[in-house]
Amino acid sequence: MVAENDNRLPAPILERCSSATGVSVWTDPCLAAIGIIVAFSERGGGTSPAPFDSLNLATHVGDDPHAVDTNRTLLLDVLGVAAVRDELVVAEQVHDDRIAVVTRDHAGAGAFTHGRKPIPAADALITDTVGLPLLMLYADCVPVVLVATHPARAVCVVHAGWRGALVRLPGTAARALAAQASCQTSDLRAYIGPHVRACCYEVGDEILSHFCNSFDTIGAVDGRLDLTAAVRESLTESGVGDERIAEVGVCTRDHTDRFFSYRAAQVTGRHGALAVIAEGE
Repeated sequence: MVAENDNRLPAPILERCSSATGVSVWTDPCLAAIGIIVAFSERGGGTSPAPFDSLNLATHVGDDPHAVDTNRTLLLDVLGVAAVRDELVVAEQVHDDRIAVVTRDHAGAGAFTHGRKPIPAADALITDTVGLPLLMLYADCVPVVLVATHPARAVCVVHAGWRGALVRLPGTAARALAAQASCQTSDLRAYIGPHVRACCYEVGDEILSHFCNSFDTIGAVDGRLDLTAAVRESLTESGVGDERIAEVGVCTRDHTDRFFSYRAAQVTGRHGALAVIAEGE
């Protein structure tokens, strides 16, 4: 297995896969050929009670800690990376623009509800280390996973709420990942997970004005903000081509049976975006 195999990979896609236990994820199965796994989880198939039912992955929402730890184990097991469960790395997300580079020294940060603390104050995580799963949590904000496949493999998971989207965090993260992997941003693959879409995202005039003034692809339409357009523009500005971006294309607010939505429920769980370089070369 060599990283240059990316030249034979098809364009990025996201397919929904469900396990016998009821856990469903969106993933690009083609990446397995080069030992990389990306996934966006849904909310079913876990152990948490309502209102966190059932695959809640967040420790900070009031759910039973044991259920959260079990849910994270279930997710990694479904993805075939249960062997690195203890190495899981989670961030303390603060709706800012800090990017943290994760090394072997950070293994297990935030992996369990009791134990090593998460990476502090970061909304994007990057690693080129094999066997370090990166997990970030969402309930309407935009999950973005970026993948570098050659000349070196590296992955990045981004949490982009409206603040992160406004400061173009996805594009900044793409440039940081390209630097880490010694490649061009045009070589990256980008995956956009489920989030609240323009159909359900009403914001105040001040926020909408900031976006309309900052992004070419966003206009004021009935007070609704298109975070998808902002994230895509941020990525393409950084050099990631449209053909290198795949989307789940589902609105979390419209599909609360499958995803958590803070705008719909306030007290709710969190689904996740995960990326890991699962195999050595």
